[in-house]
Amino acid sequence: METKEKLYILWTSGEKVTFDEMVFMYALNSLKHHWWEDVTLIIWGASAALVGKDFVVQQEIKELAEAGVHITACKGCADNLSLSDLFVKINVEVKYWGVPLTEVLHSDAKLITI
Repeated sequence: METKEKLYILWTSGEKVTFDEMVFMYALNSLKHHWWEDVTLIIWGASAALVGKDFVVQQEIKELAEAGVHITACKGCADNLSLSDLFVKINVEVKYWGVPLTEVLHSDAKLITI
């Protein structure tokens, strides 16, 4: 698994300003300006609740996906918050992230946690 040009963003904050002013901007610009070849945004915890209740954030998630950011969400969180159907509807991959996150942490991949 080549990981040098791959970035994972683990987004757990439920604060909209954090999404707008860091997560969204950095993920989008990372691909737009070729800072990273591949960007994956992992929605986990409070960020899932924010996506679930904020239509503007949902639209921005779609914008990130259209730009090439891989968007995925923790299935446990999504199920617990009754958001799995919504995530699927807005083309967010829903899967259990415990093992994959552990693999990322054990690898040479780059991970930002927010």
